Amino acid sequence: MPPSPPSQTRPKPRRRWRSWWLKQLHTWHWMSAALSLVLMLLFAITGITLNHAESISAKPVVIDRTGQLTVPLRAQLAHPATADAALPPAVARAVKQAVGLDPGGRPVEWSDDEAYVAMPRPGGDAWVSIGRANGKISAETTDRGWISYLNDLHKGRNAGRVWFWFIDVFAGACILFTLTGLLLLQMHARHRRATWPIVAAGLALPVILAILFIH
Repeated sequence: MPPSPPSQTRPKPRRRWRSWWLKQLHTWHWMSAALSLVLMLLFAITGITLNHAESISAKPVVIDRTGQLTVPLRAQLAHPATADAALPPAVARAVKQAVGLDPGGRPVEWSDDEAYVAMPRPGGDAWVSIGRANGKISAETTDRGWISYLNDLHKGRNAGRVWFWFIDVFAGACILFTLTGLLLLQMHARHRRATWPIVAAGLALPVILAILFIH
């Protein structure tokens, strides 16, 4: 009589679900980590530079440029459509060619004497002024260095709409990274007794510091 085959025990449904969730969490955790790794490092470094901004000296570099509009182009400045209308395209192109700054499509502060275009940017500043009567172009750019540039990117200051939305996407990836990490901690906590005391300490420390030292 042939021997009976050894009985095979199937994994319990609970274990199968745990294994499936563990695999999913690991996948989403490493994907969100890969997506946010470089910028998370950048934001951590700029968090330090922002916290010590007063002790990090930076000497701004200021460059002035001048130019001149022709009489036909000067005439296009006579009647702006609205109080903050952009420069006419031909005028904007002439300004860019004369001083290297492109004011096209930006709102203009119109006064009786001049058309002024503010052009702030991360890590610096710029502006263009055009005399409405004489057509004289005056421009100034200020560069405060790469640390100021990175700090402004951290804050989303004068970085435009694309960077604004990119920060939201990056923040979402960071939230996913932390939540999946928390769930992975929960699933492994039974084998690591120090897990929840360390998590509690990470929560309590900033709360205690805020209560005691921030007024």
